[in-house]
Amino acid sequence: MGCLCMYGRWRSALFVFTTAILANMLVVLPLKALADRPRPPHTWVLVNDGSYPSGQVFSAVALMIAAAVVLFPPDGRRWWWLFGTGYAGAMMWSRTWQHAQWLSDTFAGALAAAGACLLLWRAFAPLLKTEAERMAADTLWL
Repeated sequence: MGCLCMYGRWRSALFVFTTAILANMLVVLPLKALADRPRPPHTWVLVNDGSYPSGQVFSAVALMIAAAVVLFPPDGRRWWWLFGTGYAGAMMWSRTWQHAQWLSDTFAGALAAAGACLLLWRAFAPLLKTEAERMAADTLWL
């Protein structure tokens, strides 16, 4: 976010901050408190209370979507979506393998992140479009 701001892309930085941090606090934490689902027995890693939904998978998917929107042009996102899907799948597998979450928790985290990020992408579309137009015109700082 700091690099984006340094290059005058504060709109993109605001989008990344909202999707990566605020969405996690406003979506995952209330869902964890509401569901209060216990974790699998004998976890292999240090975890806190609340298994549903997976905060790590939520963060991974949110980061992949935010990076796709901010770093790549629409035509160049195809390979990033493939990489992001693999990364999210690896995170889901690792959280299940470590007995830190149930498989359904990881799917819920991925779906919650995708839904929240797509809604935020739609909400930020006018700001991101303005930024793209200003970048194309080389008037980002004006």
